Amino acid sequence: MEDSTSDFDDRGAKDASKNGLDLGAKPPAAWEQIESGGILNADSGSPATTRLYKRRWVMVFLFSSYSLCNAFQWIQYGIINNIFMKFYNVDSFAIDWMSMIYMLTYIPFVFPVTWLLDKKGLRVIALVATAINCGGTWIKVASVRPDLFWVTVLGQFACSLAQVFILGMPSRLASVWFGSEEVSTACSIGVFGNQLGIAIGFLVPPIIVPNVDDMDELAYHISIMFYITAGVATVIFVLVVILFQERPEIPPTQAQAQARSIPPDEYSYTASIMRLLCNKPFMLLVISYGLNVGCFYAVSTLLNRMIIEHYPGEEVNAGRIGLTIVIAGMVGSLICGIWLDKTKTYKQTTLVVYFLSLVGMLIYAFTLNLGHMWVVFVTSGALGFFMTGYLPLGFEFAVELTYPESEGTSSGLLNCSAQVFGIIFTICQGKIIDAWGTLTGNIFLCIFLLIGTVMTGFIKSDLRRQKANLQAEQAASREGSLSSVQDYGATASSGHWQRQS
Repeated sequence: MEDSTSDFDDRGAKDASKNGLDLGAKPPAAWEQIESGGILNADSGSPATTRLYKRRWVMVFLFSSYSLCNAFQWIQYGIINNIFMKFYNVDSFAIDWMSMIYMLTYIPFVFPVTWLLDKKGLRVIALVATAINCGGTWIKVASVRPDLFWVTVLGQFACSLAQVFILGMPSRLASVWFGSEEVSTACSIGVFGNQLGIAIGFLVPPIIVPNVDDMDELAYHISIMFYITAGVATVIFVLVVILFQERPEIPPTQAQAQARSIPPDEYSYTASIMRLLCNKPFMLLVISYGLNVGCFYAVSTLLNRMIIEHYPGEEVNAGRIGLTIVIAGMVGSLICGIWLDKTKTYKQTTLVVYFLSLVGMLIYAFTLNLGHMWVVFVTSGALGFFMTGYLPLGFEFAVELTYPESEGTSSGLLNCSAQVFGIIFTICQGKIIDAWGTLTGNIFLCIFLLIGTVMTGFIKSDLRRQKANLQAEQAASREGSLSSVQDYGATASSGHWQRQS
């Protein structure tokens, strides 16, 4: 879209004033300049004024940054599982729980947090998330002693609590700040930050913390990792306090304008939850999404154990394989987001990507024990491209199926399902690997991916948000045509009276 002209800005400001929006007398700063104009608002029921602001990119960048910092900590213990086992003198299952605590904490807290998001908005949620995450990182700094495992668990719990304020945000942030032609891409960028954090979590810990026998040296390397994380979390917290904003003055889309028009007194969080639970296509998506992402959580948590079993001493390469999975998934996420914005083929794209995740998992399972590390890298990349690339697809498909319900609530239910299945799959696959090996454990996951693929095929594609935007655009077109006819009639009438005189 082209930039607004000053004449249009003046008219838009007057219209905004009619709608109770005080734009103020001062022009916006350079980073706040309006990037695209919208439609004039008239009587109730006619299209509302919509605009895009350049600062929307600052919002999504800040969100991606603190999501990255939090996601890094999810996997920083699991990817060097054997090293932390030795340092804290605990078993592998205890270290597995350092990842699973992220999943467990999410389940009881997701509904209070989504309620808070609906009541207080994006800025409050962002401030709480970054504050708790920052506190958790500094608690970990104080835990670098073999007898202080409980302290590092406390720090990880704080970070897992911060994650509850983060996971459901991408679709809400995209809807509040971005236009209908870029909302899926924006959601993908939000998920991108989380994936990049996981990627760094796979790569950095094996490099910073080598597998050495000297406990003092090991404590030194662990403390370096914790201090770096705490410093980054602190800087991000300060930036969020200064820069993060609630929402743009004027909504970016007709759908968002309609959502804003609902009086707060008429919105019931409990009623919204009940409507979502009675939405059959959405509930099918909730289960299928949980199966796919739960498999990803299990593979990520147990990756170190699977690689070390077939390739002893390859802790660093285990981290690089995890990095490959996530980097490929980040590429897949962005491609899928751009594809959705161009085609709006939500169900078809989701089904194809889900099926290819199953194919990727089968190939990974049957090639892991071949003894060729390069094969593992290739198959892991293919698996990650589709399995991790599925994440933003699920978010955006859910928003389409549930509009005008809160994006935070629908995303929260999706993530809750993923956490439940993630815990179940991680525990079960870990036990299966211990008893029968990695191949059987991975086939166990393939069975559930097949079930999820079939369930996705039965989801009815009811794209409610797209219908709302289309109806608003059609109304705008009719209003424009009517205005042209009226102008023409007025001109003709004026000419008629002039000739008579």
